[in-house]
Amino acid sequence: MKTIDKKEKEFDTVKFFREIKENISKDIQGMTFEQLQAYLDKTKLQPKTR
Repeated sequence: MKTIDKKEKEFDTVKFFREIKENISKDIQGMTFEQLQAYLDKTKLQPKTR
């Protein structure tokens, strides 16, 4: 049986996105629809300009 050496990842994409999702969930918990709309407008990504 072969032993596989696992390398420690410098950046774990799945872990990173789970943390972001959890942070957003905490931020929007208990918000009304209007508050949620304002939150989304405030945190929306802006398009890059050349």
